[in-house]
Amino acid sequence: MRKNRLRLAGVLAAVLVAITGPAAQAHDKPPTLADLAQRHGRYFGSATDNPELVDDPYKALLGSEFDQITPGNGMKWYATEPQQGVFDFTQGDEIVNLARADHQKVRGHTLVWHSQLPGWLTGREWTATELRAVLKKHIQTEVRHYRGKVFAWDVVNEAFNEDGTYRETIFYKTLGPGYIADALRWARQADPKVKLYLNDYNIESIGPKSDAYHNLAKELKTQGVPLDGIGLQAHLALQYGYPTTLEDNLRRFAKLGLDTALTEVDIRMILPATEEKLAQQAEWYADLTDACLAVRRCVGITVWDYTDKYSWIPAFFEGEGAALPWDEQLRPKPAYYAIREALR
Repeated sequence: MRKNRLRLAGVLAAVLVAITGPAAQAHDKPPTLADLAQRHGRYFGSATDNPELVDDPYKALLGSEFDQITPGNGMKWYATEPQQGVFDFTQGDEIVNLARADHQKVRGHTLVWHSQLPGWLTGREWTATELRAVLKKHIQTEVRHYRGKVFAWDVVNEAFNEDGTYRETIFYKTLGPGYIADALRWARQADPKVKLYLNDYNIESIGPKSDAYHNLAKELKTQGVPLDGIGLQAHLALQYGYPTTLEDNLRRFAKLGLDTALTEVDIRMILPATEEKLAQQAEWYADLTDACLAVRRCVGITVWDYTDKYSWIPAFFEGEGAALPWDEQLRPKPAYYAIREALR
């Protein structure tokens, strides 16, 4: 990590630039996070969700600051196939159309996940033959619908436990571990050009869970299974420490011929937020950005929505929050300026 005082100096300089000289800025609009990331051949994106698109100030900033969008929920199974064989892409289409209007690319999220499944899928027992057919149809119908409209898919999401064992999902228990390779093959058949990822949290550091993905990726590559990248969600918390082996981890996946991306970044803290916590958070955001920029095959960074106003954290982690680079009033926080400085 960089020295805190050097980082702070850079952040203060960026803040000074941002708050001085409005007349000068009117003639020379400062670059966005997307502009700065593009100089490094990266994207800088945000997740979003359909309910918040009625918020015009939010929507304007979403469309101007970022060059990539991930639908938070609108492409998940419960939304896209609410009844067996009956598909509804309304929510995903709304976000894809918004992204197209703002010249942004879209990451598809997610085809196979143990959570947010419709009741018709989880409410009965399936034979392996039945579930394979259901899974194949779901994957291929959705991937074909968005063919040419998304640049990447999180094909399988959160497949492992913390100790590196397979998560016992409905798919694993019924189909065995081969469901992952099948899902990737079916997605490739439906869209030969889209990038196919496996995606998970707590795999930023080198450890049992990220080792499981590294080993699986090697096996899949050996078997000729289509796999283009690993998504590291990067849902971090100040109280648990920074993943200091992140850059090394990104490099070892790159050595397998895989892209990586930081796909769902937020850095939560125990509330209330203090100047000290916000400064530490800013440092971590900058360090994550540095790590991605240091590894050529880390293709981009996506924050899991950009503002605390729409963060998922408070609803899931009692007493925690303030996880994103903009506050609830859409004002940039120290983290925003730290990201800018790192991208410079």
